[in-house]
Amino acid sequence: MSQERNKILQRAKIRLAVDDDLADDGIVGLGASQAHYLRSVLRLNPADEVALFNGRHGEWRARIDGIGKGWASLKLVAQSLPQVPEPDVWLLFAPIKRGRVDYLVQKATELGVSALLPTTTRRTVVERINLVRLATTAAEAAEQCGRLSVPELHPVRPLDKVLETWPDGRQLLFCDEAGGPPPLQALQPLPDGVDPGPWAVLIGPEGGFDASEAAALRERPFVVPMSLGPRILRTETAAVAALSLWLAMRGDNRA
Repeated sequence: MSQERNKILQRAKIRLAVDDDLADDGIVGLGASQAHYLRSVLRLNPADEVALFNGRHGEWRARIDGIGKGWASLKLVAQSLPQVPEPDVWLLFAPIKRGRVDYLVQKATELGVSALLPTTTRRTVVERINLVRLATTAAEAAEQCGRLSVPELHPVRPLDKVLETWPDGRQLLFCDEAGGPPPLQALQPLPDGVDPGPWAVLIGPEGGFDASEAAALRERPFVVPMSLGPRILRTETAAVAALSLWLAMRGDNRA
């Protein structure tokens, strides 16, 4: 294989999340940020290829038709991957400081969450987060890890309001630092081919849940308490641990 051909193939692995529909002979226009990334960071030129995905139509090869300062036009060439079902699992997490929350969103995206719900509790210290920055973090993580969608990012809401409007049929895995059952008891493994249905994982704030909050959660019929072990975990560590356990026993990591 020639060096030039190898260079083109490597460039074709560059992935971008877009909102546009993707179909045969389609044209996709990129905004200033993505155009700048292709032109000034990667130094791509017309005729170079990238991969596009939107969470609906799989992944598509796209060829740069034109590119300039703040704009780029891409011609869709062919679908390279069909859209496939992904786990329907939300992550509810207490907002934490910048850097740590960026890590949480990045890793949750890589682990396949379908929605991110920042949720305040009585002991939440940080109540405001930069949703625009976190949306960018989620998109970049999806581009890097090869998934075909970007998780939906919800606005910050109090836990009691989230529970009041909880959708029917969705179970909530409550990571209970006060002593819930162990993972193998809380999440009994499902056989291959069995759809686990919609789920969500709830991670508490620094300092844990208020006793009255924990008691109210345990009373909800859709709540499944689970312990993450004897050690005190940071919020972002608990999120990775809980999602990994759910994926291993109920998600798309089942053996």
